[in-house]
Amino acid sequence: MNPHEYCQQRAAQSGSSFYYSFLFLPEARRRAITALYAFCREVDDVVDEVTDPGVARTKLGWWSAEIERAYRGGAQHPVALALADVVKPFDLEEDRLHEIVAGMFMDLDHQRYADFAGLRHYCHHVAGVVGVLSAKIFGYQDARTLDYAEELGLAFQLTNIIRDVGEDARRNRIYLPLAELAEYGVAEADILQARETDGFRRLMAFQIERALRLYDSAFAKLPAVDRKAQRPGIVMAAIYRTLLKEIAEDGCRVLTQRTALTPVRKLWIAWRTWLRG
Repeated sequence: MNPHEYCQQRAAQSGSSFYYSFLFLPEARRRAITALYAFCREVDDVVDEVTDPGVARTKLGWWSAEIERAYRGGAQHPVALALADVVKPFDLEEDRLHEIVAGMFMDLDHQRYADFAGLRHYCHHVAGVVGVLSAKIFGYQDARTLDYAEELGLAFQLTNIIRDVGEDARRNRIYLPLAELAEYGVAEADILQARETDGFRRLMAFQIERALRLYDSAFAKLPAVDRKAQRPGIVMAAIYRTLLKEIAEDGCRVLTQRTALTPVRKLWIAWRTWLRG
């Protein structure tokens, strides 16, 4: 199995909505975005699956060094070898990959965020940067497209946070800003103990509304000249907007269940959205 086949297998096995968003890309771009996605999965799994914080820090430090090797020669991991093939053709800056790893270190250091400004800073590292790199892979002519991609990445990450409130709580993580919990009369214990109060449901309705506004704001920034090239992001947004709608219609029961769309439904949304352009 060569490095790109490894990344393809990694992406397909994840079942992520992102996988469906780049199925229809030309081969070179598909290989590049798959390598980027596989990298994000590798470093994210360090945080989610390694229970010893010291070991997790060591692994993330190794990935920081592996990024350097991907740009200078000597990379060891299949994902880093795949990245080494694509970073120059698509102008993927080394500093941005290091920013993603820095976001993973933030997960080790912070299990709460006091306000939305702090959360947004975290989201920049783990999602906004990924959005910008993805936009470069998809192709663009107008530099404003990178601003669109940053904001779309934020919307994606907020959607993930909404979907995963219960799962994160079981890891003693609360990504919802504490100031907003207080505003809606929700205690940390309500989330950690999966108490779906009226205040919690109103809090989640607010989170969903903000995420949807960010999707609208992002697409308002997308220059028309780049809309066709950026179709993968449009596809992903269609899938995630549908997910948010499902969560809202189900009463925001994210503390006790994880709402997900079936692979067939994701594929249908992706195909329909791609054809619409």
